[in-house]
Amino acid sequence: MIDIHFEKLRPIGLTQYIANQLYALKEDPPAHARLMRIVEAQRDWFGLHDGQEEHRARALPRLLHIVQAEESALTVGDWVLVETHANDQRWIVARLPPVTQIARRANDGRRQPLASNIDTALLVMGLDSDFNPRRMERYIAMVQASGVAPVVVLTKADIGMDVEGRELQLRHRLPATVPIVSVNALCERACVAIAPWLTEGQTLVLLGSSGAGKSTLTNTLMRAPLQLTGGVRHGDGRGRHTTTSRSLHQCPGGACIVDTPGLRTWRADADQEALAATFEDIEAFASRCQFRDCRHESEPGCAVRANVAEDRLLNYHKLLRDAQRSYQTPLERIALRQKWKSLRKAGAVRAREKRN
Repeated sequence: MIDIHFEKLRPIGLTQYIANQLYALKEDPPAHARLMRIVEAQRDWFGLHDGQEEHRARALPRLLHIVQAEESALTVGDWVLVETHANDQRWIVARLPPVTQIARRANDGRRQPLASNIDTALLVMGLDSDFNPRRMERYIAMVQASGVAPVVVLTKADIGMDVEGRELQLRHRLPATVPIVSVNALCERACVAIAPWLTEGQTLVLLGSSGAGKSTLTNTLMRAPLQLTGGVRHGDGRGRHTTTSRSLHQCPGGACIVDTPGLRTWRADADQEALAATFEDIEAFASRCQFRDCRHESEPGCAVRANVAEDRLLNYHKLLRDAQRSYQTPLERIALRQKWKSLRKAGAVRAREKRN
């Protein structure tokens, strides 16, 4: 059996529940393997932490094939078993099944993990041109569907536009259970505002668009300039990619933080039922609709349309459509394209007939 040093590994996020995932492995792990956590993932190698120091390792091709067959990939936050071979070469031989994993779907439906074994997601959004309530709603739904607790962090509170009004707008629009904090990411008071989620052994991930201030906030929480930062474009306020890979850092207070590159698109990695459950208000009003199978579009007696803001309802429908497309097979996507192509042709024919 693997000898686990809890005292060394607990500060980097190990819990008894995660350790119990050893029993979920399909094969007995090598007795001399060591448990480590992935803190950096590159194309050909991985950065690992054993609780005391960092190491570099490569993954066995057999393990990579197994993980790919599960529609996954080794990513930052994973707990892995590592063997040390000749010349101090380290190889990842097994991965413990993640307790939680935040992922997205590519345009072709492939699943792309962002971070594993996360307790809290800090959803970062600037109070400048980056402010977008609909995007924040989608972030919250996707994170909650992954089993991770969301916290909204509004940055640039010192230079943002209508700070109090925008914060109030989010508090009325988002679920009351989701905390919202406004910070100046350059100020040490940001550490105080986020302190409740920075307890020892907790793992947090920062998610948001480029230029939202994720790397700046990471540096402030770490009290060290670990991540490169950059400005935003003057024309549209969009940020430039300064963070190019995901990495895990240990805060002075004991929590671990995963900084990520900016998200341009984030398609849901969850089925329609899981996403629908995150819109609690819509689910509650749906039980009052006149029809049980009401889609909340144009049906008479729809309690959802009568009580939920139109913009929020449109966002809800968009998320469900994205989730449906993510789980379609290639043949189903081709059939759907052919269907809409035929409908557009038929519509064009009818339009020409009317004009004639």
